[in-house]
Amino acid sequence: MAASPLSLLLLPLFLSLSLHAQAQAPAAPAPAPSGPVNFTAVLVKGGQFATLISLLNKTHTFNQIENQLNSSSEGMTIFAPTDNAFNNLKAGALNALTQQQQVQLLQYHMLPKFYSLSNLLLVSNPVPTQASGQDGVWGLNFTGQSNQVNVSTGLVEVQINNALRQDSPLAVYPVDKVLLPEELFGVKPPSASPPAPGKSNSSDTAAEPSPGKNSAGGRNVALGLIFGLGFLSMGILS
Repeated sequence: MAASPLSLLLLPLFLSLSLHAQAQAPAAPAPAPSGPVNFTAVLVKGGQFATLISLLNKTHTFNQIENQLNSSSEGMTIFAPTDNAFNNLKAGALNALTQQQQVQLLQYHMLPKFYSLSNLLLVSNPVPTQASGQDGVWGLNFTGQSNQVNVSTGLVEVQINNALRQDSPLAVYPVDKVLLPEELFGVKPPSASPPAPGKSNSSDTAAEPSPGKNSAGGRNVALGLIFGLGFLSMGILS
């Protein structure tokens, strides 16, 4: 059936109104830019990291972490010991460390790059930590297969079972043991013992006269005097 003249006149009007309505419809809002990474919030949400949070605050390490997270393109990977992990340390182990050593211990739990669990199995051991570059190696070793990853310090080995966060630029993995670096907790080599008091060295011994030789010389002098006096007496008597 042919279109009526009226419909032909109204069609352009409907098309015009439809295009105008689409133009007036609000555009979908652009996704808001992601804000700075809040490492503190990640730990608080985890609910079992009060000791770690306290230590990070005490050593002023929180600010260093968040500054690096929001200024570096490499990201970070952090291994977070639980409260039970700290409770299982030898009594007084943390208090025996200086504040600088406590900072080193915390930095030893941080890798200056973002790693997913699967990427940790592809690294070359030992992996440098934030503490590396100071005295010693301060590296971590990773082994395992599939999604099972073990991390070892040489003194401690622990399995990584899950993640508190695994989105770039920050990965946070809870661990059930404090990662103890050999540089702080390893057996120190014994220091050289000082020489025993009163013991002279070989040069001093060689320079000093032998007591035996002195006594023998004294006896010879005494015998000479006796014989000399004897001959003198015989001369006088004769």
